Amino acid sequence: MLIPVEKALSVVACNTCRVSADAREDADGVRGGAVLVAALEAAKAADPRYADVAIQQMPCLFSCSEHCSVHLRAPGKVGYLLGRFTPDADAARAILDYAVHYADSAEGRVPFKDWPQGIKGHFIARTPPEGYLVEA
Repeated sequence: MLIPVEKALSVVACNTCRVSADAREDADGVRGGAVLVAALEAAKAADPRYADVAIQQMPCLFSCSEHCSVHLRAPGKVGYLLGRFTPDADAARAILDYAVHYADSAEGRVPFKDWPQGIKGHFIARTPPEGYLVEA
């Protein structure tokens, strides 16, 4: 059931997510999560700033009511579940821009002033790193 991956800065995208709150698939019959994965990979390939961000995918992050969800994680850092994205290039760049700031942070806390506009309003949950809890 588990597939080992390198413990590194990662955006884990749900590849089976709905395309929107009202639709499972786009006009071509592709799930929103798969469209978002493709957009993330294209954005990463187009911009060297994203070279250190691993794009990973898996079926179902169990946030089905929050379509197009991703989990941002890195060793020793607070993780974040984000969703409600439109699966397109703008969302992919916003997610990856945030990931770059996240990578530069000590514990995964990015100052609000550094949040890309396209990431605001998309946070669903934060998760503590293994072996830690988050203080206020």
